[in-house]
Amino acid sequence: MPPDVLVIGAGVSGLSTAICLAEAGRRVMVAAADPPPRTTSAAAGAIWGPHLVGKDDRVHEWSLRTLATLTELAADPATGVRVATGTAATRAGQSGPLDWVGDLHGTRPCDPAELPAGYAGGWRLTVPIVSMTVYLEYLLARLTRAGGELRTADFGSLAEAAALTGAPVIVNCTGIGARRLVNDDDLVPVRGQVIIARNPGLSEFFVGVGDAPYDFSYYFPHGDLLLLGGTEETGNWSLDPDPATAERILRGCAAVEPRLAGVEVFEHRVGLRPTRPSVRLEEESLDGRRLLHNYGHGGAGVTLSWGCAEDVTAAALG
Repeated sequence: MPPDVLVIGAGVSGLSTAICLAEAGRRVMVAAADPPPRTTSAAAGAIWGPHLVGKDDRVHEWSLRTLATLTELAADPATGVRVATGTAATRAGQSGPLDWVGDLHGTRPCDPAELPAGYAGGWRLTVPIVSMTVYLEYLLARLTRAGGELRTADFGSLAEAAALTGAPVIVNCTGIGARRLVNDDDLVPVRGQVIIARNPGLSEFFVGVGDAPYDFSYYFPHGDLLLLGGTEETGNWSLDPDPATAERILRGCAAVEPRLAGVEVFEHRVGLRPTRPSVRLEEESLDGRRLLHNYGHGGAGVTLSWGCAEDVTAAALG
C-alpha cells in the first residue's frame, strides 16, 4: 500500500514535518539520499534564533511556535534539547544582527566586565540549544513510534518520486538539494564548518559577531562534548573540512575562552545552509498529486522547524 504522504529529505525540517503528519494519522514515508547524521542539520550548533533566513512575514511566527515546542522538549534530556544560558556579543555594540534576542524572556545587556576582550556590547540570554546528533536520533525514533518509515532513495525528479512511491501527497524538504531537484536557482549554499571537541567543563554558550560580515566565533556545550564554529561562506559547495579554517575557529574560540586553548578535537563537520530570498512553503500540483514545498530555511532550520511543519501538516490535511 502506498503511503499517504511522501516526505523527501531527512534533515530537521523533513523529520519534523513527517512527525506532525504521522501523529495526525497519516501513513508517512521519508525518503532521502542521506541519513539524518549526514544531513546539513547534523552540522548545526544549534541554537534557537532566526539567522540567515530571507525576509518573510511568516518567519517570526514560525520561530516563536518552534521556540515554544523546543522549550517543552527540553524537559526530557533524551531529546538533546536543553534551555541554556549564555552570551551573544558583537564588536559593534548593542546594535547589530542579533535583534532576535528581543523575543526571549529575561534578556539583559551585558555588563562590560562580562564581555570578552574586543567585544563592545552584548546580551545575556537563556534559550534552547540542541545537540543535533541526539536530537536527530530522537526525531527518527519519534517518527518510527508514530508509524512512519525512513528509506534511502535518491530521486532524479519529483515526478520520479511520485511514480515510484504512488503517494498522493509529496512534501519537498530537500534543503540545498532542491536546487537540483526542482531547479531552484534562488537557492545558494552558505557553507558552515564546525568542530566537535572535548568539553573542558563549560556550561554556558557563546555567540560572537565580529567586525567583518559573517565573521563569527561560537561554541555550544553539549554534555561532555563542545561544538565550536564557525563559518559562513556564500556559494561554497565544498563538504570537505578545511584545516586552515579549523585552526581559525580554534584560535577565535580560545581568544574568547582560554580553557579552549589546546582542546582535544574529535571530529570536523561541514554543512551547506540552504539560503534563498524567502522560505519556500507553498503548494502546487504535480501530475494530479499535491506537492508542498518546505525548504530554504537558511541558518534557521531548527528555529523554524516545528512552525513550518505545523503549517505543512495543516495544508496537507486541508
